[in-house]
Amino acid sequence: MTRPPDWNPKSQEVLRDQCAAYDQMRQNCPVAYSEMLGWSLFRHRDIVRVLEDHATFSSQVSKHLSVPNGMDPPEHTKFRSLVEPLFRPAAMAAFEPKCRAIASELLKDIAPGSEVEFIAEFAQPFAVRAQCESLGWHAEMYEPLRLWTRKNQQATFEQDRPAMAQIAQEFDGYTAELLRHRRENKATNEHDAIASLLEARIDGRPLKDEELVSILRNWTVGEIGTISAAVGILAHFLACNGQMQTTLRENPAKIPDAIEEILRVHGPLVANRRVTTCPVQIGGRAIEAGERVSLNWISANRDEGVFEDPYTVRIDRDQSQNLLYGVGIHACPGAPLARLEMRVALEELLGRTQLLVNNADAPPTLLIFPASGFATLPLFVN
Repeated sequence: MTRPPDWNPKSQEVLRDQCAAYDQMRQNCPVAYSEMLGWSLFRHRDIVRVLEDHATFSSQVSKHLSVPNGMDPPEHTKFRSLVEPLFRPAAMAAFEPKCRAIASELLKDIAPGSEVEFIAEFAQPFAVRAQCESLGWHAEMYEPLRLWTRKNQQATFEQDRPAMAQIAQEFDGYTAELLRHRRENKATNEHDAIASLLEARIDGRPLKDEELVSILRNWTVGEIGTISAAVGILAHFLACNGQMQTTLRENPAKIPDAIEEILRVHGPLVANRRVTTCPVQIGGRAIEAGERVSLNWISANRDEGVFEDPYTVRIDRDQSQNLLYGVGIHACPGAPLARLEMRVALEELLGRTQLLVNNADAPPTLLIFPASGFATLPLFVN
């Protein structure tokens, strides 16, 4: 069946300001069809409905194995139970000093009174190095993983299937080498996330290599790109709001709430996917079985039907409806790690500076779908 598209996610109008474009779609066409994404949902209530009905809206959206993100119960339940312990409080507490050391080292290279390109000089290297440290990747992987993340985003935007397959194979090669090295050097291994996964059992058996690779790929793709974008969004907001900088420097206990609220208004992740298992009606639109559904996180978190004055950052706002990490059985298992990394990044940034200011002569440039946030962010640091 051929149907006319309601919008084009790759149009210049959308890419010029994704947040504003998604707001307009939510208000004018909240359930919209496009050739690129299938059905896109922009309202908070519609997205929550999908998240809570995994029988109708399956997470098995790809022919490629995706553990546990692209699984439905009961497989999802079994595999998620292996991943969740990696993010328990004790593991996060053990990781925090390492994460803080990474942020501290990067900020030492930023001299007071200097201009920095914040994404390239802090946000990206912080995200890559923290990810490598959390998983056990060696330092030689910093640059390959940074470049790999950028190539993956570009191929996804262009919907270049051959390139996406080649990029996936490239990551598989990195991971296969890492697993080989870890298995051959068990006696010297620190007991980190990879060691735990190598020891894990599912239905009484060890994880297969393809399952291990999938977990590590999902973790890496989600963490590096999203954390880099989030840290850039946070820094940009603070650079535009001197009073908020003062508030958080004087009251660092408010930093976690500020992070949740700033990223509610400008989310670092655009959307997530599902596929329908049966015909369904959403917002007056009929969607057949087997159709793609895209859940637009950015729009949902700016929905005026849920959040009063949704475009204003209020750090005392109730965050119970914030979909930054999803909701239900597929809520992000790595949320504790993401929250830790962003909190530490902001604590170190605010603690080691007196003022962040945007460079009015060199405005930031935006990332484009499937990413959100800033590609470049020139700042003055005092």
